[in-house]
Amino acid sequence: MNNQEYSRPPNPHRLHRNKNSDGLCGVCSGFADYFNLDVTLVRLGWVISLFILGPLSIMAYFVAYFMMPTRHCVENLPELKPEEDAFWRGVERQPHTTFSNLRYQFRDLDDRLADLERSVTSKEWKLRRDFRDIET
Repeated sequence: MNNQEYSRPPNPHRLHRNKNSDGLCGVCSGFADYFNLDVTLVRLGWVISLFILGPLSIMAYFVAYFMMPTRHCVENLPELKPEEDAFWRGVERQPHTTFSNLRYQFRDLDDRLADLERSVTSKEWKLRRDFRDIET
């Protein structure tokens, strides 16, 4: 493992501006990345909001521009595996469900480890080991 993996933030899915996109300031692209949507749909939604909200939509866009950090600070990070990506998106959107799933997985691992420990410390295990030693 390299040093970069240890220094990355624990949750890579943060709301940010994506300046590498073809958009004006990267705000719509950042929202699209965060919500895992097509950037065209987000831009279309913003254009529709222009007709509905008018100048308020433009003000919200520029407030988001000044409030959202840029993505270039996390660009050098390695891509996440699909299961890691799904995990971190679940942490953001449904932390209680993610916590319950993790608790279930750890309880299952604890039960399996307890079974293994009972098996290894049993007299039958010692007897089998003694027979195996006699055979060799």
